[in-house]
Amino acid sequence: MAKSVKKKPARKANAAFMKPVTPSPALAEVVGSKPIPRTEVTKKLWGYIKKNGLQDQKNKRMINADATLKTVFGGKSSVNMFDMTKLVSKHLK
Repeated sequence: MAKSVKKKPARKANAAFMKPVTPSPALAEVVGSKPIPRTEVTKKLWGYIKKNGLQDQKNKRMINADATLKTVFGGKSSVNMFDMTKLVSKHLK
């Protein structure tokens, strides 16, 4: 006798994350000025960090800001990846 396996419903994305947000002029230099969802902001930010080699080599959780990111990070030259999302959220409307 085979057990019937219930299929889980497809997971729906949280609407709050998918709502387009407008980046500030400082953040727009990295992610663009068009309103995009928060998830895309984070994706583009990480793309920028990886492309420019801004992740600390010894401690991968730290991001070393270049001139563009320094304005987004409130003038800090090095930021923890968890603090990064908090600082970036201040630049979203």
